Amino acid sequence: MTARFQSIAPGARLADQVADALAAEVRSGRLSEGDRLPTESALAAQFGVSRTVVREAVSRLKSLGLLDSRQGSGVYVRAAGVEPLRFEMPHVASREAVIQMVELRRALEAEVAALAAERRTPDDVQRIRAAIDALHAAVAAGGNGAEEDVRFHSAIAEAARNPFLIGTLQYLRQFLHGATRVTRANEARRADFAREVAQEHARIVEAIEAGDALRAREAAKSHMDNAIRRIEQADPAFWQQEGAQLARPLVEGWPVGS
Repeated sequence: MTARFQSIAPGARLADQVADALAAEVRSGRLSEGDRLPTESALAAQFGVSRTVVREAVSRLKSLGLLDSRQGSGVYVRAAGVEPLRFEMPHVASREAVIQMVELRRALEAEVAALAAERRTPDDVQRIRAAIDALHAAVAAGGNGAEEDVRFHSAIAEAARNPFLIGTLQYLRQFLHGATRVTRANEARRADFAREVAQEHARIVEAIEAGDALRAREAAKSHMDNAIRRIEQADPAFWQQEGAQLARPLVEGWPVGS
C-alpha cells in the first residue's frame, strides 16, 4: 500500500478525521481489497496524531466492515462484500413485500437503538443529530428524504458498536434501503404521515441521547410498527403507480441500489 496521508488539522475529533480519511481511500478504490495498511506507528506519523488516535479510527472502520485484522500480519482492507441477497418470491405482492421487510427492520432497528443508547458518545450524538437535520432539510426542500433517512439510521447503527449487527445491516442494505424508499414515498404524500415520522425520529434520538436503552428500543419498535400501519393505510393509487414501481425489486429479487 503506497498511499500517503496529510497531517490532520486541529478542530474536529482526531479519530473521526483519521477514520474518514482512511474510509475515503477504501471507498474510492485507492486502497483496494487485500491491501495492508501501514503500521500504527507509520499512520500516526503520516497523520501527525498519536497511535491511540489511529487505533480508535481503525477500530471504528473494523466495526463498519471496511477493515479486518489478521493476527500477526496487520490490518487489511476487507473484501467488498458477499453476493447480494436474491429473494425468490414472485408470488408476493408489492405491499406485502414491503411490510415483511419492515418487519425485519423492526427486529434489527429496535436492538440497534437500545445498544446505541447504552454506548453512544457525544460525537455519536452529534452525528445522529446532524443526520436528522439533513433529513429535515431534504424534506423541507421538497424531497422525500429516503437517502437521508437511511443515513440517519446508519448513524444510530454506528453508535451501537456491534460489528455483527452492522454487518447484518450492510448485508441486507439493498433490500432495507429499497423498503425505505417505498415507505418514505408513501409518507411524503400525506402531511400527517410526515409529521408522525418526524415525531417518531425525535423520540428515538431523545432516548439515545438520554442513554435510556429501554425507551430507545421501544421508540424504534414503535417507529417500525407505525411504518407498517402507514403502508397499510396508503392510498390504493400509490400501489398502482409509484409504490409498485419502487417495490418491484423486492418482489422480483432484483438488487436494489444502496
